Amino acid sequence: MDRIKLRRFRIQLLVFLSVVGPGIITANVDNDAGGILTYSQTGAGYGFSLLWSLIPITVALIVVQEMVARMGVVTGKGLADLIREEYGFRTTFILMIMLLIADLGNTMSEFAGLASGMEVLSVSRYIAVPLGALIVWGLVVKGTYQLVEKVFLVACAFYIAYPLSCYLAHPNWSQALLATVKPSFHLQPAYLYMLIGVVGTTIAPWMQFYLQSAVVEKGVRLKDYKYSRWDVIVGCIVTDVVAFFIIVACAATIYVSGHREIHDAGEAAVALRPLAGHAASALFAFGLVNASLFSASILPLATAYYVCEGLGVESGVNKRLREAPTFYALYTGLIVIGAGAVIILSESKQVPIMILSQVVNGILLPFVLIFMLRLINRKDLMGDYRNNRTFNIIAWATCVVMMALTAVLAVSSFLPGTLPTG
Repeated sequence: MDRIKLRRFRIQLLVFLSVVGPGIITANVDNDAGGILTYSQTGAGYGFSLLWSLIPITVALIVVQEMVARMGVVTGKGLADLIREEYGFRTTFILMIMLLIADLGNTMSEFAGLASGMEVLSVSRYIAVPLGALIVWGLVVKGTYQLVEKVFLVACAFYIAYPLSCYLAHPNWSQALLATVKPSFHLQPAYLYMLIGVVGTTIAPWMQFYLQSAVVEKGVRLKDYKYSRWDVIVGCIVTDVVAFFIIVACAATIYVSGHREIHDAGEAAVALRPLAGHAASALFAFGLVNASLFSASILPLATAYYVCEGLGVESGVNKRLREAPTFYALYTGLIVIGAGAVIILSESKQVPIMILSQVVNGILLPFVLIFMLRLINRKDLMGDYRNNRTFNIIAWATCVVMMALTAVLAVSSFLPGTLPTG
């Protein structure tokens, strides 16, 4: 009997390992250079006061990511593909253009993060950025989906640098945990701007398109979907745990020092040095470099996926260059423009674009969620795999909250007070 149970466990484990990847990878890209900057600024500027937002954000992230993974398995099509088929080319084209613009800013932020992190480690941006761009381009263009996914999963493991860095910062854990479970809310424009940024960087619109496309390309079967669901759940929890440690590390050091202004994620690493030691600083910088390279691969890849799907042209890492020229042209173009902007533009001009791209993500999210909800609740499309009432309530609540926060931010911007510029 024990042998039978052990055999079943081994079979289930092997199936899980064959399915795992898209959910964990997509969720961990949340903690990219722009995200690390946003979390660092949150901790440095507001201490522990925004930690409470990570709990509802995690729940919402799990629901949203599970929805697109389920749609991918059931329909065998990407999200952009479904939107084009159901709502027409014009609607899809407008949405793709908006997301493309936002993702260009996001891609630039990845290379800016790479430059910032490597400079903390005493490597010039003029060496790090071109080399990094070449590495991420070669990985996707010359590799297969299986190889690319394995490299990305290894990169996910290096996020352990942030919990270690936070531990070395010696935070007040009781205060941090209390702030996590005890919500506090303020109507100041700067606070709302940062809150939208935190949501926007954690539940980014591009993630939904990439995850569904990755599930489709991986070929996850409906009978194995329960393992894919766990892939999504684990990835979402891990990514927000990492976000928690980044905020706590900066709150415990930079915020209490009174400095409270971080202009790039590398500056957060430097600021940790006299407050938490060289090891904490180096780990934070290493985590930034890893996250930047990781995300500089994924973000352009996600953009190329959904734009090609929206246009109805061939896409996919397993396709050769001559089979999917538009896909690889988009991927290459985003890397070249993003890396080039970081080399050419001054840092003071880069940071507002990086923060703004996170806020734009938060503003665009409700529109993407509305498309998703309309699609996933269609019986002719999803059959018995439509959303249940709980999932619909959480997803629609996320839409409403984001639209409300955006509206309040727009109104409060005209009242006394200023928005952060980074």
